[in-house]
Amino acid sequence: MNKILYIDDAPSMRKLVEMVLSSEFELTLASNGQEALDATKQEQFDVIISDINMPVMNGLEFLEKVRAEENYKFTPVLMMTTEASREMKDQGKKLGATGWIVKPFDPVKLPGIIRKVI
Repeated sequence: MNKILYIDDAPSMRKLVEMVLSSEFELTLASNGQEALDATKQEQFDVIISDINMPVMNGLEFLEKVRAEENYKFTPVLMMTTEASREMKDQGKKLGATGWIVKPFDPVKLPGIIRKVI
């Protein structure tokens, strides 16, 4: 079973993603970038999905730090956020984001999106 790390400070989003993905993927949840970075040092994930606007460490800061880790240079990282500006997407791409999912999103399509990047 593929391991997914999902990062979002909103408990409702973590619960929604858990309901949608837990039957098909092994899911680890984090509420900010620092928690997620700590989790990546404990185990290897196949895909990472991250919000951007979070306390402690935001999603772009997390992306930059996780891409600096040797074992996460090529791991797919999807940014799932309300941020939809071209500038924000360009910044994410420059830092190594694999894809961009704009909230609100269709939860039914999420497993298929993940399967495409694995």
